[in-house]
Amino acid sequence: MSNADSPSLGQAGHQSMAPDRATLADATYRKILWRIMPFLMLVYVVSFIDRSNVGFAKLHFLADLNFTDAIYGIGAGIFYVGYILFEVPSNLWLQKIGARKTLLRIMVLWGLFCAALAFMQTATHFYLMRLLLGAAEAGLFPGMLLYLTYWVPLSRRARFTALFTASIPLAGLIGGPLSGWLMHAFEGVAGMRGWQWLFIIEGLPACVLGVVAYFYLNDKPDHCRWLTPEERALVTADMQADQAAKPKGGGHSFGDALRNPQLYWLAGMGVAVLVGTGGVFFWLPTIIRKAGVHDIATVGLLSAIPFAAAIVIQYLNARHSDRTGERRWHVAIPAIVAGIGWIALPSVQNSIPMSLAMLTLVTAGTFSLTGPFWILPAQFLSGTALAAGIALLSTLAGIGSVFSPMLVGWLSSTTGSLATGQYYFGAWMLVGAFTLLLGVKPKPRTAAA
Repeated sequence: MSNADSPSLGQAGHQSMAPDRATLADATYRKILWRIMPFLMLVYVVSFIDRSNVGFAKLHFLADLNFTDAIYGIGAGIFYVGYILFEVPSNLWLQKIGARKTLLRIMVLWGLFCAALAFMQTATHFYLMRLLLGAAEAGLFPGMLLYLTYWVPLSRRARFTALFTASIPLAGLIGGPLSGWLMHAFEGVAGMRGWQWLFIIEGLPACVLGVVAYFYLNDKPDHCRWLTPEERALVTADMQADQAAKPKGGGHSFGDALRNPQLYWLAGMGVAVLVGTGGVFFWLPTIIRKAGVHDIATVGLLSAIPFAAAIVIQYLNARHSDRTGERRWHVAIPAIVAGIGWIALPSVQNSIPMSLAMLTLVTAGTFSLTGPFWILPAQFLSGTALAAGIALLSTLAGIGSVFSPMLVGWLSSTTGSLATGQYYFGAWMLVGAFTLLLGVKPKPRTAAA
């Protein structure tokens, strides 16, 4: 009887341990989420407000400085030249020196360059400050994606990534009304225009956050004091399991990343993501104004509506992607929705409610795909290859972002309409969905820890 009972007792003991491990894992990653994600989101909200507040400032400084939409488009796009040049080096350097020192450098410099835009007087000044802002901010987005790979296993990462990338629509939700209010409330203060105060007030807080990041964050969980030894061991085991589950051909070096064809297929969708994101932030205030809204504060308030919807849909899409383990269609379907929204915009441009409805489709579609999209490289790359691959993907995607604002600005100046630019944004979203589905293989989800 004892022999018969022994396996049953052993099996029962084994089964009783599994829920305990699962409970510990849920508690551990919940603790990690609440410790690091609010701060990372705050950093990226401030970053994206500083990057894109030029879309609101243009409503006044174009006339003040005698700039055209073409000049604005060049300034908006040249940001990505500096971004591209320093993105890969920044991520490789982060892997060596850690996130704390990297964020300190990035945030202090970008805050200073954003504030300096307040004192531009010529197109050359505009171009130079936007170039330096891009160079300073290079590495922030791919660096934070890499940082999450040190703390969160792949099976849980889409939700973490979606929360981080939710900072982008959150920046729009906060930044639109804030920018509109600042330009209105500070107009004429100390003899300066509202758009000048906009750059100063929204830029300088980044410098403070850079110092806070250095003291608040931990580079990796190995010696993190706010995790217990048991929790640190669990995270380490999950990270090791992720590495063991990667396909043998994925590679670990920078060269392996360069030779992986899936990364270049992903780049098509990456271009669409950044082009579409730039399209939303750089042109959404102008689209609302052209629909018939002229008060700058009202433009800011209305601009929050598409971003509010995007935040909710983004999280739901990422959560469903984690539950099912499916990534490709969770990227492609929102991209197609965004593409349809862009293409429909010109036909409803004179209606404020319909313009807002299409802008909501565009914004929600564009941002809801980001969680599943940015974890795709981690399915076939690891180590240095992953660090370089994320940055390389972001860099390749950024190339389209250099030229797109210039092209759309030129088209707007030439035709007197935003319609051609909106068709262009829509086409990119549809092309991106196609390249993703064509070139990236579906991967079955491994069991969650």
